[in-house]
Amino acid sequence: MKYGLIKVAAAVPVVKVADVEYNVQQIESLIAQAEGKGVEIVVFPELCITGYSCQDLFREQLLLDKAEEGLMLLLDFTRKLDIISVVGLPVVVNGLLYNCAAVIQRGSILGIVPKTYLPNYGEFYEKRWFASAQDLSPADFYIAGSPASISPEPVIFTTGDGVKFGIEICEDVWAPIPPSNNLALAGADIILNLSASDDLLGKHQYLRSLVAQQSARTISAYVYASCGFGESTQDVVYGGAAMVFENGKQLVEGDRFSLQPQIQIAQVDVERLRTERRHNTTFINAQRHASARLVVAKSVSPRDFELIREVNPHPFIPKEADMQSTCEEILNIQVAGLAKRLYHINANKAVIGISGGLDSTLALLVTVKAFDKLGLDRKGIIGITMPGFGTTDRTYNNAMTLMKTLGVTVREINIAKAVTQHFEDIGHDASVHDITYENSQARERTQILMDVANQVNGLVVGTGDLSELALGWATYNGDHMSMYGVNAGVPKTLIRYLVTYVAGEMATDTLLDIVDTPISPELIPADKNGKIKQKTEDLVGPYELHDFFLYYFLRFGFRPQKIYVLAQKAFDKTYNDATIKKWLTTFCRRFFTQQFKRSCLPDGPKVGTVSLSPRGDWRMPSDASYTLWIKECENL
Repeated sequence: MKYGLIKVAAAVPVVKVADVEYNVQQIESLIAQAEGKGVEIVVFPELCITGYSCQDLFREQLLLDKAEEGLMLLLDFTRKLDIISVVGLPVVVNGLLYNCAAVIQRGSILGIVPKTYLPNYGEFYEKRWFASAQDLSPADFYIAGSPASISPEPVIFTTGDGVKFGIEICEDVWAPIPPSNNLALAGADIILNLSASDDLLGKHQYLRSLVAQQSARTISAYVYASCGFGESTQDVVYGGAAMVFENGKQLVEGDRFSLQPQIQIAQVDVERLRTERRHNTTFINAQRHASARLVVAKSVSPRDFELIREVNPHPFIPKEADMQSTCEEILNIQVAGLAKRLYHINANKAVIGISGGLDSTLALLVTVKAFDKLGLDRKGIIGITMPGFGTTDRTYNNAMTLMKTLGVTVREINIAKAVTQHFEDIGHDASVHDITYENSQARERTQILMDVANQVNGLVVGTGDLSELALGWATYNGDHMSMYGVNAGVPKTLIRYLVTYVAGEMATDTLLDIVDTPISPELIPADKNGKIKQKTEDLVGPYELHDFFLYYFLRFGFRPQKIYVLAQKAFDKTYNDATIKKWLTTFCRRFFTQQFKRSCLPDGPKVGTVSLSPRGDWRMPSDASYTLWIKECENL
């Protein structure tokens, strides 16, 4: 395992019912394929060595003996293989027959796990042949010439590099209290299910939902392998489901009803799962009474690392199919938060600075929706555009058009004269376009907004977004400050989509032009053609990279090395390695040094799973050292 990632596989062989020799050959072939692709754990269907559909043949001693011989052949085949294989077979213990999973590695049996819940309805009458784990007394015995132990108590297996997994068999996952509940609470990162589920109209959709929910509820990876084509007989058909979920999200799924054997490989992020569990206090509280016997597998030889997971370059952006509902949900959260604040302080006036840029545009749209929701007159929204030394005609015109279109009160206050006077007061040369030159303008604008709010007994609505807060890309006590920051939980990449979505609703070209405008604070004079000269992403880096870094740094606590590897995959055709390293280093440096700005943020609504509020999700000392993170960035 490297970077907390482990390759797992769900394998579906084409078997022949009661033909053990043939079935073992098929299983060996898939184990070899999985080993060749770097898989560390592979799970096969229920009773795959004999076939699940043997019915009363399970009473025949010959079949049971051959099943044991089949396991012996698999042990011999895997003697030099690191891969952990989990196969199903009938096992006789103390005169009773159990439906079991055998966990094998390097020619050894790591453990035998019996099935707990036996169906006895429809086409399935397992109680006719098998005893339940609930009827079992712990026993040590020999099978396939090897010592083994079996017990009704939960068992967790640990790989050589510390990944923990547990096993349940088919019907177990349908139970009101599945074995996987206790397994996950006792520390299993991955649940393997050996299954033999027949296909009926609508059943697979329900099964997929059930597995996804169990994966999400236990914050685990769930690897499910069910028998396929070769098992279909008499009145039942088996489609051969093979799927892997991680915390409720499907990573892979095979083709059902295939006539060919298949193996579905996925890369599970164990580190991500463990981070989720540490942050989930409900999960932590439930762990108190969970226990399981631990079985340690042999260590695995080092493997060449290959990242095969799909990595979304824009983790904050909803899928296209969910875009409308997600955008509506985000806007509703922002609107509800602002509406409550206005209602609470009995304010019917709001003051907002409108620059013609993305952030102030979204903040204005949210404010308008909040006023509409409260039944307030939109004229109570005082939109103030404050042209300065760097304001371009494009952003100025867009700001004015937007305010007029939305029917808010429009005010224009040019800050050039006041800022020039301020430069004289503090003895600053106006030809020197340094940080003082820039921040003086930002603070003048904030002073205007605050004082106008006092005049009208209103509320200053902040426009700064989550990405700017992460990077500290705001003037302290300038645009950094407001009375309620509606965009505080929304990253820059998502703001583009939200404004674009509203543009589709309003059918206005102004919003689309704002989306296309380069991001800039416009604090430096424009170029000779009147175009924006100061482009934020040229100075601080691409926001799509920073939002990617922010998501994995904050959501899962990943170290720079892992974020770098994920970014290489996500932005393979967009940025080279040197560019990713450069801006990742910048992100780490700025994130640490700018915490002091986040420690005194105004209130604002939490929108997603990532937040930087010092009162909520992120509580960090302002003087923490970034040495560890920067050193790792430098060594990439």
